[in-house]
Amino acid sequence: APCAPVINPQAPNAATGTSLRVCWGLFSDDTVECYQLCYKPVSNERCSGEQAEHTLKVKETYCTITNLLPNTQYEFWVSALNASGISPPSERAVYVTAPSPPTIKSKNIRSCENAALVCWESRDINPVDSYMVELSKLTDEENGDTITESIVGIPNCEVLIHLQPAQSYRICVRALNLGGSSERSEPVLIHTTGTYFCLNEDTAHPLLAILDDGFTIACDELENPECDLPVYDNSFTRCIGILGSLIPFPGKHYWEVEVEEDTEYRIGVAFENTPRHGYLGANNSSWCMRHIITPSRHKYEFLHSGMTPDIRITVPPQRIGILLDYENCRLSFYNADIAQHLYAFKSYFQHYVHPCFALETPGILRIHTGIAIPPWTAL
Repeated sequence: APCAPVINPQAPNAATGTSLRVCWGLFSDDTVECYQLCYKPVSNERCSGEQAEHTLKVKETYCTITNLLPNTQYEFWVSALNASGISPPSERAVYVTAPSPPTIKSKNIRSCENAALVCWESRDINPVDSYMVELSKLTDEENGDTITESIVGIPNCEVLIHLQPAQSYRICVRALNLGGSSERSEPVLIHTTGTYFCLNEDTAHPLLAILDDGFTIACDELENPECDLPVYDNSFTRCIGILGSLIPFPGKHYWEVEVEEDTEYRIGVAFENTPRHGYLGANNSSWCMRHIITPSRHKYEFLHSGMTPDIRITVPPQRIGILLDYENCRLSFYNADIAQHLYAFKSYFQHYVHPCFALETPGILRIHTGIAIPPWTAL
């Protein structure tokens, strides 16, 4: 019978998420008719019910094994056969399949004119070694298939990417381990024309609905004694409000809110820890513009810690611009339809803030993000 073969260590990039290429050698002049390759998953909780050994007959000194689990270790050993019998088995070698493609959390992406915060999640139970983000800048001449930048060695499922203003990017993520790289994730598009954020549904009051576009909030009625909608631990309980996702980028950020003239509302910014059982603007962790209707006029208040100056606005705004300027410690409000400055808070934001929105009467608010900062805000 032949001598025992010698199985090779795993070669770089010899794996996919579902296959492994295994190689070995025979360092003797023995006659060999074929090889017997055996393998099984390395024992762990995930594979506890799949420990059956698999055996293949192979003519060559290599074999590609398919139908494997992603990001999983497998143990291989091989024997040589001829007419005289079978050799002792080789030493056992552990190979690992490449990970599955990650899934980008498109609803959690935040961006501004020069950066984006991208989050994703792994589809594998076993941990991976690192992640790689691939960027393709979209131009009129190119369709975005050419990788213009790669960011490697990312240890966690989140990365802050510096980008160029007024550009469009296609972004994909790969997961990496010793076996190699996963396939690309499904791509997402990011535009650096302005600040983008999403609404945090887990902060919404139960009576507040987010419409299909993801940026329109509505309240049909303020009292519903039979309301059995879920209340999350992070939800507003008194103010019929919701927070947008955190804006974690220095500099200036602008968005607009489209309102109806007969709707009462509060809009502004708030810290993450703003009390959920109180009203926006009634504490020192939120800054708001409030609109209420009195028998004599439309009344506008600008609230922080419950304090408001007496501001009379002659033209009721239907599209309100909000400019958050972290560096100059200002939060400004505008009537965007007529480029009119309404009010500005001068406040040092010791933490990044969330956009916040609330309805005080049945109605809707339409939020517009990704808008370039209008030049008239500098006047």
